[in-house]
Amino acid sequence: MENLIFIVDDEPSILKLLSFWVKEKWGYNIKTFDNGLDALNSLFDNPSLILLDIMLPDESGIEILKKVKSKKPDLPVIMLSAQGSVDVALESIRLGAYDYFPKPIDSNRLEPAIKNALKNYELIKEISLLKETNKKEYSFDNIISKDSKMQDVFRMVSKVLDNDITVLIHGESGTGKELVARAIHYNGNRKDSPLVVVNCASIPRELLESELFGHEKGSFTSAIKTKEGKFELANGGTIFLDEIGELEMSVQAKILRVIQHKEFERVGGNELIKSDVRIISATNRDLKKEVEEKKFREDLFYRLNSFPIYIPPLRERRGDILPLIEYFLDKFNKKLNRNIKGLNQKSLKLFYNFSWPGNIRELENTIERCIILADDDEITENELPAEMKINEPRIYPDSAENMFSENSPVIPFEVLKSEAIKHALKITDSNIVEAAKQLQIGRATLYRLIEKYNIEVPK
Repeated sequence: MENLIFIVDDEPSILKLLSFWVKEKWGYNIKTFDNGLDALNSLFDNPSLILLDIMLPDESGIEILKKVKSKKPDLPVIMLSAQGSVDVALESIRLGAYDYFPKPIDSNRLEPAIKNALKNYELIKEISLLKETNKKEYSFDNIISKDSKMQDVFRMVSKVLDNDITVLIHGESGTGKELVARAIHYNGNRKDSPLVVVNCASIPRELLESELFGHEKGSFTSAIKTKEGKFELANGGTIFLDEIGELEMSVQAKILRVIQHKEFERVGGNELIKSDVRIISATNRDLKKEVEEKKFREDLFYRLNSFPIYIPPLRERRGDILPLIEYFLDKFNKKLNRNIKGLNQKSLKLFYNFSWPGNIRELENTIERCIILADDDEITENELPAEMKINEPRIYPDSAENMFSENSPVIPFEVLKSEAIKHALKITDSNIVEAAKQLQIGRATLYRLIEKYNIEVPK
């Protein structure tokens, strides 16, 4: 959409001159007003900028500015005035005006001011959109899980959203630790401030301290200018330290100081820098063992571990395999322009039997690979990696063997869910509590599914 500029001035000659400059010479769409109230009532037209005279017949430009900012705080307003008073200019800027121009207006200065204001406004809108997208993407509704173990994780996470307690997320690689960290930030009380992610394992050890805390110009050979560190960039927000077990002792000491005193020094510097940062960390190591072996500071461990959250591996939450398969099928069908409807029984059986050492990340990569290799509209065992075809103990009851018959047609996911519920009700003698435990879902969810699939509960 092209930029729309409101021009508000009660002097016809000025209004005509500004209109000529802005529309005819500089190519913007305009809408003109000879009073402020009409401009206010037209804000639904979504202007990208307002040129606003201070001396107006109804209300002063200062009052109109206040009302504009109360409705659209980010909308840039450039004030125009014949008074040329420094006090008026300062008052305008204090109230949120983007710039101030005394009359007669210098068009050579006004044009770049308009360009910069519009560019700044577009940037603000992009950042707002990105924040909103992140909030939606990392809402708990978008974390794919039906397993009761992960529901317990979500309950734990909900307790830390509106406070600044230090959180340590531990679990195997690929279980979704960063996803949980992002969900904490984007649903918490710091959601409008920056989230800075640092993978401590991916940064060379000799550079990690500089990355985290910044450095002063000349502090080492390649330090040609002063650099802000991640803790400075995260000020007011959250820093997520992934693989924190990789930190050297000297860096651990500086992080402990940040937690205790909210201050640090850049590499090569003496100035104390304050930083109000929430720390969320993650590790796939046993930090208690690292403490015992003197590889990790005990005092830092207990500071980081104020609120531990454990993410179970996929093999311990089999209830998530089916919804994750559905989610990744949909994702990669769209990405790869395919229409894979599902998995045949043998491949589905192999998916359920596999231990998934790489967890969700491995499952995601496997689905993508299978969709690329599939010749038809279903995934068969032929597309699966060789390691998935090695026999492993069954994790489903013997009586459900017919669900995975090699000669059976592809079972749609909805039918599979329905059959699983019927089987659970049968082996538990219609005990809803026990059936829900077998299925690893909540009782309320089970009741909804029984109603959804019109399942008759045996008596």
